[in-house]
Amino acid sequence: MAGGTNERSPLLGHSAHENDGEDHRQLVEFDKGDAENPKNWTKFRKFANIAIIALMAVLSPLASSMFTPGINQIADDLNSTPNAVIGATTGFVVFLGVGPLILAPLSETYGRRKLYLVCFTTFAVLQIPTALSPNVATLITVRTFSGFFGSVGIANGGGTISDMFEPHERAGVFGWYLLGPLLGPTLGPLFGGLIVQYLNWRWVFWVLTIVCAFNTVLGFLFLKESYAPVILAARKEDYERNRPGKFRLAGEDNRPYSAKLVSSMQRPLKILFTQPIVFIMAAYQAVLFGTSYSLYTNFEDIWGKGYGFDSTKVGLTYLGPGLGFFLAAWFLVPRIDTVYNMLTKRNHGEAKPEFRLPLANIGAVLLPISLFWFAWSIEFQYHWAPTLLSTVFFGLGQILIFNTVQNYYIDSFAQYAASAIAAGAVFRSIVGGLLPLIAPSMFKGLGYGWGISVFAFMSLALAPFPLLFYYFGERLRVRYAIEL
Repeated sequence: MAGGTNERSPLLGHSAHENDGEDHRQLVEFDKGDAENPKNWTKFRKFANIAIIALMAVLSPLASSMFTPGINQIADDLNSTPNAVIGATTGFVVFLGVGPLILAPLSETYGRRKLYLVCFTTFAVLQIPTALSPNVATLITVRTFSGFFGSVGIANGGGTISDMFEPHERAGVFGWYLLGPLLGPTLGPLFGGLIVQYLNWRWVFWVLTIVCAFNTVLGFLFLKESYAPVILAARKEDYERNRPGKFRLAGEDNRPYSAKLVSSMQRPLKILFTQPIVFIMAAYQAVLFGTSYSLYTNFEDIWGKGYGFDSTKVGLTYLGPGLGFFLAAWFLVPRIDTVYNMLTKRNHGEAKPEFRLPLANIGAVLLPISLFWFAWSIEFQYHWAPTLLSTVFFGLGQILIFNTVQNYYIDSFAQYAASAIAAGAVFRSIVGGLLPLIAPSMFKGLGYGWGISVFAFMSLALAPFPLLFYYFGERLRVRYAIEL
């Protein structure tokens, strides 16, 4: 594919649709230094794109948890139960994962910009009926649709960054972008707690409406198309209208449109269920996502009832993992590129996706330690300060796992990076949406010590895989190479 051949995916077999050798039409491709090639854009243009999509990626996860401090207030107002209201989080988070299965491959057909603008406009509009919900059924239904359309930033953000940055510079940029999907659920309850305490729960969604509308307007004004095949296809159409001769694209797919669309829609699931590395690391992310949402939806009980914190103080406790996210993004994530470039140089200039994984081992150690620490500090009611400190290390571990794995997907699947990331997103979001439904019963039956330790044991069981894939990942990639 023009604009992407220098980053041929190690997990992709050769496409049956590439027959450029016998085609005498003029090839449409980016020239060296071509200003329209997203990888050659100015830093300002690149980071303007990233800022807009990063805000999208913050707002949808923010919306997933922002109303949690008002769960009891919502239940009273809508004559329902707190568990029923939690269903609004489940529907949202599950479809936050289902959405990328459709939206990611569509962006590889229609381009990134169109999908961003259509979906986020819809997401902003859906906050209005959510704020006006007369009953819990309406709340759950509208929230579920909101999760689907709000997933566009998560679905296509990694692909968009891959469009604009070379592999050796990508991890640091991706680290700051990835703060959104992780920081959103953390900051949501903080802002939501203040709104619920001083206004009421409906104002949570009115505020979201205003902020999402603002971001959508920014998208219409400043967001640029970054997907090279779509940019080159538009250039080809322009040449055909205004220049003599016939033109083609490298690796052009001449199948009927319906066949291409069906193929693109199947791509994320094909990646998920045929690639052992993707499946296992998606399961790892799913455990972490499910752990996070299970803890966040119970922070009101943990810190409110257990430590006597009011709503504002409970909201501030979410800054524990948030601080861990920032520390990791600032100090550790840039080292992913450093290690990657060092190992590439040591390997005689030949880069491998596995070179992204060494720092994941730090996260793999921090996660079970921090969860056991938090679990038993809560169980024995130790002072809030060291208890809260454990969540900082939980945040550090999450960022290291998520960032290294997402970069691994991007390096492995190149032009289909959005579909690869979507494959992992659906798994983690479904688990992340369903686990909070059973977590309260588990915590009630086992207590917080053993209840949270269940999550710690799961993360401990998955901890060896980044190390195993560093050493054996290349063999698995060769054995399970697929054509997309």
